[in-house]
Amino acid sequence: MPKKSIEVMVGLFVLLGLLGLLFLALKAANLGSAGGGDTYQLVAKFDNIGGLKVRAPVRTAGVTVGRVVSISLDANTYQGLVKLEVERSYQFPRDTSAKILTAGLLGDQYIGLEPGADERNLGAGDQIRQTQSAVVLENLIGQFLYNKAADGGSTEKQP
Repeated sequence: MPKKSIEVMVGLFVLLGLLGLLFLALKAANLGSAGGGDTYQLVAKFDNIGGLKVRAPVRTAGVTVGRVVSISLDANTYQGLVKLEVERSYQFPRDTSAKILTAGLLGDQYIGLEPGADERNLGAGDQIRQTQSAVVLENLIGQFLYNKAADGGSTEKQP
């Protein structure tokens, strides 16, 4: 009988460990929060969304206030159309700006909201008009190399 109780305890311990691993995996994949709270949707258009992904966080002042719901291409303007879901407890002025930022040097990208000063707030389905696209590292390196090459030809010594 004592051997059977030890086996049951070991089985429960293993099950608890597996549940802990599942919890960590969901948190790492940004799937841990069900997002069942009261939210409203906003829309923002960007010239370049970089590596932004669905379920990426929407942050303001470092606090996560929502998630990216969908990413598509606007057929008329050929811009990236990003739908955001923001918790209703956070209201933003109409002149709020949205930027695609990177967590750390090479981290995941997220949307950063910078509140404006308008007295009226954004409502469900409203569009954020002021946006700043993602900074693409490859474009920065290419621009730097192009500028260095252009400077190299014009820095000859004059007698």
